[in-house]
Formats: sequence, C-alpha cells, structure tokens
Amino acid sequence: MMELLKKFEETAPEIVFEWKDKELGAEGWMVINSLRGRAAGGGTRMRVGLDRQEVVSLAKTMEIKFTVSGPSIGGAKSGINFDPKDPRKEEVLKRWYRAVMPLLKSYYGTGGDMNVDEIHDVIPITEGYGLWHPQEGIVNGYYQPDEAQKVHKIGKLRLGVSKVIEDAAFTPDVKGKFTIADMITGYGVSESIKHYHDLWDKELAGKKAIIQGWGNVGAATGYYLSQLGVIIVGIIDIRGALINADGFSKEEVEKFFKEGLLNEQLIDFETANKTIWDVPADIFVPCAGSRLVEKSQLERLVKNGLEIISCGANVPFNDKEIFFGETLAYADNQLTVIPDFIANCGMARVFAFLMNGDAEITDVSIFKDASVTIFNALERIRKQHFDSCNITQKALELSVSELMN
Repeated sequence: MMELLKKFEETAPEIVFEWKDKELGAEGWMVINSLRGRAAGGGTRMRVGLDRQEVVSLAKTMEIKFTVSGPSIGGAKSGINFDPKDPRKEEVLKRWYRAVMPLLKSYYGTGGDMNVDEIHDVIPITEGYGLWHPQEGIVNGYYQPDEAQKVHKIGKLRLGVSKVIEDAAFTPDVKGKFTIADMITGYGVSESIKHYHDLWDKELAGKKAIIQGWGNVGAATGYYLSQLGVIIVGIIDIRGALINADGFSKEEVEKFFKEGLLNEQLIDFETANKTIWDVPADIFVPCAGSRLVEKSQLERLVKNGLEIISCGANVPFNDKEIFFGETLAYADNQLTVIPDFIANCGMARVFAFLMNGDAEITDVSIFKDASVTIFNALERIRKQHFDSCNITQKALELSVSELMN
C-alpha cells in the first residue's frame, strides 16, 4: 500500500492553473490531479498563507474521495491566498472565477470550501458569468449530455444544492433557515461515526465528543451527534471554546448551532488550547482546517480514553505528507480513524446524486443517499478488516489500488 500511495502522491498533477490578482496581490491555484472520466471536481477555498502544495494535496484527496462518493472523475481543488475577512473578498472571487471560467464550462466543477460559501459566493458569482451551475464542467465533461439531458441534470443541481430543508429529522429549524449545502457535510461526518459503531458492534449513545472548529461542518456534526445521544464535552474554535466535562445538553448544543458560541462560559482560544486536550472524550472530530492537529494533542487525548477520530476537515493532521505521515500513522495505529474522503464526502455525494438526475429530490432521498454511501464505504472495509485500528490504511489501500490500476 505504501508504495502505491507514494507513487500516487509523487505523480505530478495533470493541470496546474496559476493566477495573480493585479489589483490586490491575491494569488490562486486551480489544480486538476487528473482528468479521469474526462472531468475533475473540487471546491474553492480561501485563507491567508495558502500555497500551491496545499492545493495539490487537496486535489489528490478529492480524487480518492470520488472513489467513495462517485462519479468516477479526477480530483481537483481551487485555492486563493487572500484574507477572507477583507471586505474586498468578493472582488477577488469575481476576478478568480472570471479567469477560470473556460475550465468551469468544459471539464472542471467547483463548489464551496473553507471561507467560500457555495450558496452566497460561488453560485451567484459564476451565474453572473453565464454558468448555469458550478458543476457544469463535470456535467459536460463526464456525462457528455445532449442539450435536453444537460438542462435536466443542471436543473436538478440548481434545485437540490440550494434546497431549504423542511424535514425536522434533518434540521433544527423547519422555518427555512438551513439548506442542503449548509448541513450535508456535517451530517455525513456524524453518520460515519454512527455507522462505524454499528458495523463494529459498539454502543454509541452516551459516548463523549470533542469538536474542533464550529463552522458549518463542525456545528452540524455536533448537532447531529447530540441528536444521536452523544455527549458533547468540548468545542474549540478560533473564536474561543466551551468545555464541560459532564457534557452539554441537546438544547444547549442546538443553541450553539443556531447562535454560535455566544456564552458567558466561553474560554479564550489560547487558554482552551492548553487544556481541552486533557478532557476525557471517546470521539474527536477535527473540522477546523487542514494540518492543524498535532501529535502531542492526540497523545493527550489517547491518554484520556480517545477511541475514534472522524475527519470533518480535509487533511487535518499536521504532516508534510499528503496522506499518511507520522501524526496520522500514530493515530491510525492507536485507535479508529475514519478518513476525510469517507467521513466528509457528503457534499460530493450530493453532487453525484443530483447529476444522475433520476431520483426525486426530497430531504429524505438526499440525506439517505449520503448516509448509505458512507455506510457502504465502511462496510467494504469491515468485510476485509475486523480490527478497529488501521482503518485509514485499509481505506487508502482500497481506493489508491483502484486509481493506480
């Protein structure tokens, strides 16, 4: 497996598009690892300090993710090195999407990612340049539809991704506040934890969890886990942290989800980052960003009983290797690690589900399809691998073997 993985990591991406914003000095990269299936997909992120190598690693991760979520296309990613808090963010995004528009119309599909919102940023800007949907390039490249088929598939995408969730089983607010795009990734992360416990014959209710990052993914994961009977004992975010060794109630977690971490008990980040890793927990969900989780933090969590990590963030471990460095290897050998390309594949799966264009678009059909996809990926591993450790190694072996062969 390691030889195949090394070969996959070291193979140069098929396309690297580099961009420099003359107006504000922002720089961006669009990396297509391969045009497998005549198309590639991956979202757009923005942060200060982002570089080409980060985008390359994320594009390769997306390629592996598509072996789970479908369709059978190449992995890609867009990344912009710019401060997302700058009020000129929209100007930068507009110039970026204008530059990559020919690819978005031909064979590249994108969406939201860190600090770039699918509904409020990507769709309005790309529509302004005449794109029917940010996934149009995949529809054209992979499916090669006639005009009627294209209209049908893109119509499904437009309806499904922005669909307001109305079923109380999937949202804390049935009054139309949350969309599929807001909730599906966190739902998938939560379902990955649920399915693991079912497949490996373990009890989930009553387990304690720490969530790192309280954006769309982390907050939704925390909300859904709480609904499953998991006790949230810690939430840490750059804005601060909440820690309660006895756990927060479902009502409190729902309030944090709706209103953010606004609480008189909020601990400043610096203080919390020194203490939260010693809070006893069974489950850890890193959702804050790439390469933030340190080995020393994991060692402290393991010492206090950690059993499982489900990766809400892409490439969450602080390793120089793209897929399997020292930190991830330590975690995978010590406990269960559900890799990012399974745990957080919910949005990629929604795109694939909608582009197929056959099923009825309902809350139940979309969420159930994502859940079943994640269950199938874990069941495939379970049939060949009974241990609760080294699950990421096995998952990588299966996916990379498929890609390299």
